[in-house]
Amino acid sequence: MTNLAPSPSEVRRAYHEELGAGQRAALLSWLAFTVTFAGLRALTYSIRAGKGPFRNISVGGEHLHHYMWGIGLLSGVGAVAVRGEERQRRHPAVSTSYGSGLALIVDEFALLLDLRDVYWARQGRISIDIGVGGIALTGSYFAALPMLRRLQREHKQATGAQQASGAEEAPESAERS
Repeated sequence: MTNLAPSPSEVRRAYHEELGAGQRAALLSWLAFTVTFAGLRALTYSIRAGKGPFRNISVGGEHLHHYMWGIGLLSGVGAVAVRGEERQRRHPAVSTSYGSGLALIVDEFALLLDLRDVYWARQGRISIDIGVGGIALTGSYFAALPMLRRLQREHKQATGAQQASGAEEAPESAERS
């Protein structure tokens, strides 16, 4: 039986050899966006349901919306983009900060658009969650596609080599019988 999942070292090698610096940055941004958005949805639903240890953060009686943290992250990314050197701009922390910051803002887009807290209105909240989640997963998939194709080629080669070595061993075992 063959293992269908690539090893972490195979994924790491494909990541570095198949993706250029810009492609790696895009993939990390998409993955950070996807994970952050999904985590936010789970967190906010648990807060709303009163389950789990987390609660809303308030200062002076005012709720701090998470788009504020997203704006802070994007401001930091912007500072690196404007002032940083190329190696700093391509650093994985910048890519993940960008994706996470964007998810923090997009998650509360209805609040920003209407300038009032309609976050939990039934006006399509679930469809928006599914839509943005689908976009996030699709973007992550397409950003990872060169790496995934390589892993698929390597898997086919390894499977073919195993089958070929198994076919070579079969006649020998038949001769012994």
